[in-house]
Parts: sequence; structure tokens; C-alpha cells
Amino acid sequence: MVKKHEMQKYLDKAEVLIEALPYIQRFNRKIIVVKYGGSAMVDDELKEQVIKDVTLLKLVGFKPIIVHGGGKEISRWVGKVGMEPKFINGLRVTDDDTMELVEMVLGKVNKNLVQLVESLGVRAIGVSGKDGGLLKVQKKLADGEDIGYVGEVTEVNSEILNDLLEKDFLPIVCPIGMDDEFNTYNINADDAACVIAKAMGAEKLAFLTDIEGVYKDPEDPETLISELHVREAKELMSSGFIGGGMLPKLNNCIEAIESGVSRVHILDGRIPHCLLLEFFTNRGIGTAILDDENTKFYKGE
Repeated sequence: MVKKHEMQKYLDKAEVLIEALPYIQRFNRKIIVVKYGGSAMVDDELKEQVIKDVTLLKLVGFKPIIVHGGGKEISRWVGKVGMEPKFINGLRVTDDDTMELVEMVLGKVNKNLVQLVESLGVRAIGVSGKDGGLLKVQKKLADGEDIGYVGEVTEVNSEILNDLLEKDFLPIVCPIGMDDEFNTYNINADDAACVIAKAMGAEKLAFLTDIEGVYKDPEDPETLISELHVREAKELMSSGFIGGGMLPKLNNCIEAIESGVSRVHILDGRIPHCLLLEFFTNRGIGTAILDDENTKFYKGE
């Protein structure tokens, strides 16, 4: 016979599932793009939890696509081989030797993620942006400065990803692309996730980061904002409170929303199961950005 306190534990679990039901219904068969990066990629336990989250999204009817980074792993290998990393305006300067290393490391990261997903019983295929012309690019400059083989996406061949989703695969995209002369370029993973979400008409785009979300006051952790309309996000940016790496990320979020993505989430990938907490609970744990016409979802905010 189940004891009373044990029964309550099971009832609590049932409540969690019931709370998730409207979200599962709302986003069933919808495309979700997850930009995977930061500490969640280098901590083995966090990595496994993120991949479990994404496979669960797949198994309950979502259509997830992972776009991964690998900056920390690239930096580790650059140091290993005795090369000196160089950044301009937050972008890695990528010469011939660095590009060769970047492609090697990102390919290794990609297949490791495929292996993790497959071990959980979901079919995954890892693709580089070079495959089938998935990501076509042009050279990206940093405030007019040439930073080598760093690319800006000009075209997404969404047919490749649609075919994989149609055949029930989970695509895992490595952010490497080619220009019209078939030169290889490294692509910022945030930028790649944003353009893929737009091209695929994604319902959601989630950025896994090493911060909790967007704050009204970056010095006060109590000012975390659960939801922002695009108009409010633009006001925050112009107020001068937002700086550093959050500015380009928020710009990407706004651009994605204005291109038709329904909701964009900025999540702390260091929190176990952050994707499930944000997607399936009434509160959420990060910051969601939505268009000005969209009704706020959490707690009636």
C-alpha cells in the first residue's frame, strides 16, 4: 500500500504533467530551434541534461533543430596547439590555420552530440552548413576590419532541414558555411540559429547562455524580466542598461521576432533542464521575447 507522503509525491508529479499539457498541445508539430552553447557544452552532466530535454521535446511532438557553438572547445584546442587566439569586437579572428582547427573541433562536437541523441533512442543527423549548401555566406567585417574567414549567412537551404524533419530525424547543425567561391567560413552560432529559425518559420528560438536572462538592472539579480515585447526590448537597449554580449543577442532576438518567429527565449544553460522549465511551466525561468501583438504568457504579466 502506498503511504500518504509517497502518494503526495506522485500527485505532485501528475500536477507537473498536467501543467505541461497546454504547452504540449500549443506547440505540437511546431519547429523549435535551440542554439546550444556556453557552459552547458563543456560540463558533461549539463550536456546530457540538455540533450535529454531536446529529445523529450522531440518525443512529445515538437520538431527541434539544434544549432551548436563550440567557442570554449575551440579556444581550448587553440591553446593546445600553441596558437594565440585573437578577437575583434567579440569575433574570433580566423586565418587559414585557425579555420582548419575550427572546422575540426566543431565537427567533433557535432558528432558527439549526434552520439548522445542516438543513445537516447532518437534518430539524429549532424550536418555542416557546407552540406548541400545549407548555409551560404559572405565575408563578415568587424566595424570595417577584415577578421579572416568569418562569415555572415546570406542564404539558408531550408529544404535540407525540412527533409530531415519530415523523415523524423533531429537535425544538429554545425555553423560552418561556404561563399560563392566555395571558401570555408566560421559562422557565429547565435547568428546561424537566428537565420535558420527565420528560414524554417520556427515557432520558438531558444538561446542557451551563461546568464539567467535579461535584467532591468544588470547589477540587481532581482530584476530578471520574464517576458519582453519587442518594443520594450528596444527601449531597454536604448536606455543604455544593456551592454556587452547581450546587445547582439537581443538584436538577434528582435530580428527573429520581426521575421516571424513567435517567441525567442534567453535561458541559463547552467540550470539543469532549463528548456523544460521554460517551455512547460507557467512561470518559466529565463527571458522570453515576443512581438508586440502577442499576449504575455507567464503569470499574466
